[in-house]
Amino acid sequence: MSESNSNTYIEALCDGNERVILEIYKNYFSKTASFITKNNGTYEDAQEIFQLVLYQLTARAKVKKFEVKSSFEAYLFTACKNLWRRELNKRKKQVRNDGVLELLSEEEENGRSILEQERWELFEEKIAELSENCMKLLGAYFKKVSYKEIVQQFGYASENAAFQRVFKCKKRLTDLIKKDNRFKELCF
Repeated sequence: MSESNSNTYIEALCDGNERVILEIYKNYFSKTASFITKNNGTYEDAQEIFQLVLYQLTARAKVKKFEVKSSFEAYLFTACKNLWRRELNKRKKQVRNDGVLELLSEEEENGRSILEQERWELFEEKIAELSENCMKLLGAYFKKVSYKEIVQQFGYASENAAFQRVFKCKKRLTDLIKKDNRFKELCF
């Protein structure tokens, strides 16, 4: 088919005329493949782009009749070239975004680890400033020892007395931590 018969190609695509579709591939695919492989693509990318443009062209023609003003070859190649450029831009953005997200996630994770370590160090430092009784009592409390057992281990008169002592020790620890200059930086 000659270039003057561009619309005949479109009609053949819409009708699913295999002979004409093979002719389109034979006459025009190599130019698209050459362009795509020279521009960071593979032969498979070229096949996919070419097929997609033919599909879009067919779908467009079925919805609304249109005529190709230039040659079919020029129209097809321009459509393939534009679609490939959009695909490359999309890939660049995805790679760039994935890389940034991955780096941010890694940096964020490292930042969290450092922050947690600094918080833990402040906690340990301040718990060491408590009386020995408070340190042992809070140690039992943080290990989830029941108040009944705390009464037995520490010799308190009742669970209520043990509860009040734990509360006072926690309050003292919290006050020590909040008074430290590092507290605001570490944002407990």
